[in-house]
Formats: sequence, structure tokens, C-alpha cells
Amino acid sequence: MTDTRIERARAALWGLAIGDALGMPTQMMSHGEVSATFGDFDGFRPAGPEHPIAANMAAGSVTDDTEQAIVLARELITGAGHVNPRRLAKALVAWEDDMRERGSLDLLGPSTKAALDAVIRGESLETAGRYGATNGAAMRIAPVGISIGATNLAALVDRVVEASFVTHNTGVAIAGASAVAAAISAGIDGASVREATDIGVAAATLGEARGYWVAAASVPRRIEWAVSLADPDDPDGSVQRIRELVGTSLATQESVPAALGILAVFPDDPWSTCLAAARQGGDSDTIAAIAGAISGACHGIHGFPTEAVRTVRTVNRDLDLDEIADALLTLRGET
Repeated sequence: MTDTRIERARAALWGLAIGDALGMPTQMMSHGEVSATFGDFDGFRPAGPEHPIAANMAAGSVTDDTEQAIVLARELITGAGHVNPRRLAKALVAWEDDMRERGSLDLLGPSTKAALDAVIRGESLETAGRYGATNGAAMRIAPVGISIGATNLAALVDRVVEASFVTHNTGVAIAGASAVAAAISAGIDGASVREATDIGVAAATLGEARGYWVAAASVPRRIEWAVSLADPDDPDGSVQRIRELVGTSLATQESVPAALGILAVFPDDPWSTCLAAARQGGDSDTIAAIAGAISGACHGIHGFPTEAVRTVRTVNRDLDLDEIADALLTLRGET
């Protein structure tokens, strides 16, 4: 296992957490509201007391994106690279119970909540997630990308399905999660952002044929479209086009292409990528988390300011992302 791969695997999780924390106070806001509230948004900000989800959270705090990724990571480590869907369902329910006890409003998303309620009522694991089309699978999938290489995309997509189907057993959700996992995996192996995006598109094309069909636009085609809107020489115009045309909602076919489109605007700057994603509003914590994870995997931890890593590490004292990343990377069989 090379030092470069270790650093990139760790940076994927830290990039996820940094993007998540940057987007924490801007989630559920319009772009105009973000600008009016925060002005020159150039770093971590606390959420105000009236925020519908993250009220009074401290600057640098992570949300459900990072916490659910950790839940999934621990299930992968326990299962030697595989996920037991019933055990994952129980772990997610336990996580939400703990969050509720802590007084948090940042609980399970709509697809995950509906699917887990169905499992609790006795519905089969195979059908509980048949309507899960939102981005919950993609937001927490980074550990799968660390735990398996992207040289065999069919095998990678199988792992994505295993980690997703209990809550998001639809072609659109699996496609989005496959794109994110494959791009992260490719980045860990040395791919550039452009190369990782292409591999992500290929994985999404395989993934959209899996699970239940729902009426939704094609994730791989929308990623290609989002990337085509990106011009690094016109970052403001590019990000505006992505926000207005691709969208920033929690729909997988919006948020995953938006994240990869913004990555294409700032292919060599993970910090600017996360800032730009967080400024957009909508499901900004998830979009910035996905973009941060992929960018971190492609560039390593030095793509982020040292102070940003320190802030997230200090504010969220229970994060053991380095140890988790190392354990996940071991599952790739690279020793």
C-alpha cells in the first residue's frame, strides 16, 4: 500500500467532511439567500438560529453526509468489504435515534426514512428501497470507493448496489452513487479530475441499469452535460449555468451532476471547488461533500488549507477519518 494511496484515501474522507461542513449553513437556502446572509462566503460559517435543519450549529460542523458515510464505512469494515443490508438498516435507525436524542433536526432523508420504515413494518429488503431516488446513496458512498478499485467497474457497481439497495434501490440513485464511488476510487489510484469523471460516467452507465426503474433523467448523460457547461476561465458564469440549468436539489440527477460540473470548473483546486458548491444553496452540503470527496481523492490532503482540516478535526472531535480510511483501503487488497 503506497503512501500516496493512503494520503488520497484519507483526503477523500476529509474532503467529504470539509465540503459537508462548508455547505452546512447554506443548505436549504436559495443562492440569493446565501449571498444576502453570508456576503463573501469564503470559509466555514455557523448556522443561524432560524435554520430549518442546522440551527445554531457551530462553524465547521459536519452533517448527516459525513456521519452516514462513517456508518457505512464501519459496516464495510465489519463485513470485510461487504455490507449486510439488514445490519446497515439497523445502524442507520440507531444513528437517527442518537441524533434525535442530541436534539438534532438533521435526520434521515426522505428516501432513507421511507425505506427503513418499510423494513421495520416487515417489507422485504429487496423492495423497501424501490422508490428511493434522492441522493442519500451518493452522499454516503465514498467508503465504497475507497474499499474497492475501479479497474473492474462491474464489481464496483455490485458493491454500490449492496450498500444502497435497502434504501435507494432505483436505477437513478444507483447510477449517482456509482459515479461518485468510481470517481473516488480512480482518484485514489492517481486519476486526474477529468479522468475520474470519465470513469464515474462509465460506472453510472452500468449503475442506471440496476434496481427499479423510476422516471428520471439519465445521470451519466447529465454529468456529461454539466461538465460541458464548465469553463475554468469563467468560473462565475460556469457555476451559475450549472446552478440554473442542472439544479441543486436533493434529486440524484441534479446534485451528482452539479457536483461533478463544479469540479470541472475548478479541476486543480479542491478548496475552491468546495466553496463554490457550498455557495449555491439547495442541497449544498451534499453537493460540496461529493465534490470534496472526489477532489480530495484526486489531489490529496494538500489540496485543502491546513487550517480547514484543523477546523473540521477540532470542531468534530469524534471523527477518526484517518483510521477509517486506512482500514477501508486495506480492503482493496493492496498490502
